[in-house]
Amino acid sequence: MATFLYKLGRLAFRRRHFVALIWVALLTLAGVGAASAPPAGNTSFSIPGTEAQKAFDLLEQRFPGASADGATARVVFKAPSGEKMTDAANKATVNKTVKGLSAGSEVASVADPYTGHAVSKDGSIAYASVKYKVSGMELEDSSRTALKDAAQDARDAGLTVEIGGDALSAAPETGATEVIGIAIAAVVLVITFGSLLAAGLPLLTAVIGVGIGVSTVTALAHALDLGTTTSTLATMIGLAVGIDYALFIVSRYRAELAEGREREEAAGRAVGTAGSAVVFAGLTVVIALVGLSVVNIPMLTKMGIAAAGTVVVAVLIALTMIPALLGYAGRRVQPTGQKSRLLGGARAAKKPARPNMGTRWASFVVRRPVAVLLLGVIGLG
Repeated sequence: MATFLYKLGRLAFRRRHFVALIWVALLTLAGVGAASAPPAGNTSFSIPGTEAQKAFDLLEQRFPGASADGATARVVFKAPSGEKMTDAANKATVNKTVKGLSAGSEVASVADPYTGHAVSKDGSIAYASVKYKVSGMELEDSSRTALKDAAQDARDAGLTVEIGGDALSAAPETGATEVIGIAIAAVVLVITFGSLLAAGLPLLTAVIGVGIGVSTVTALAHALDLGTTTSTLATMIGLAVGIDYALFIVSRYRAELAEGREREEAAGRAVGTAGSAVVFAGLTVVIALVGLSVVNIPMLTKMGIAAAGTVVVAVLIALTMIPALLGYAGRRVQPTGQKSRLLGGARAAKKPARPNMGTRWASFVVRRPVAVLLLGVIGLG
């Protein structure tokens, strides 16, 4: 494999324009597909074979309208001070609210507090129970909005209203978390590499890989019934492995340049050596993600396969696009003062490089293996 990767790295370095054009075209194609595809729906959560799932399936078979695993909401009303929920005005407000709650297409039933004996003994509090036909993860936003609007109308009429249950629970939305993570990674890479260009290459390729992977997942979400959380997992794992794998090859390329090798040879050796580790690491992650299918939970299986596809894209980008970009960057990926020169094709003489923190730590571990091992065991404890 090392020989094949060596040749691949040199080929990508020489044909960098062609390689870069291919990845840009794939990113554009995936982006257009994601933009034109229907939005992903909410995926149902089921665990086939378990006792609980068998019970839900049996209830659905015997009582089709019961919706045993459907979402629920409890709307609690509190009368103003000095009033009771049984007063005519408050009762009319509650009845109007119950009628509004029953109008939704996903609503299975609404329990009236007056006919269901859901009024406190002192008459100050009452509650209505809402049962939906689908689970909380499948509930449409329109149903949640209707629930909130009905409660707000009762508040406007003078009642204190609170809503409980899993009907309002929703998957957390991803905000600027990924952007913050990329910014922190950029700072760490700049400090480690001592070069903005060397630090930017892993970030750039990771973003491109995640863009292709997540856009593809988004484009296929409706057709394959992928949940909205699938792209979130693909983004998290894609960014992590994308930066990591590119970092392997860039670091090795810098080391090969420091040894005085030509740029194309350095790129080939970097892909041939560090690329083998990238392939092995990527294959391990892909097997682990695809292994989620063993759990036999359809939603987890789809999430694992989608994330595994993003990892495959990250591996391919590290093996091809990184050497292509290194061809554009040249020796500028080296920190100032460490660029080696070649004289007449022979290796130029240079002063021995000062050991960095990583080299010093590795030397310490080799000299004190027992102490380091004991520290690791104590840390795990």
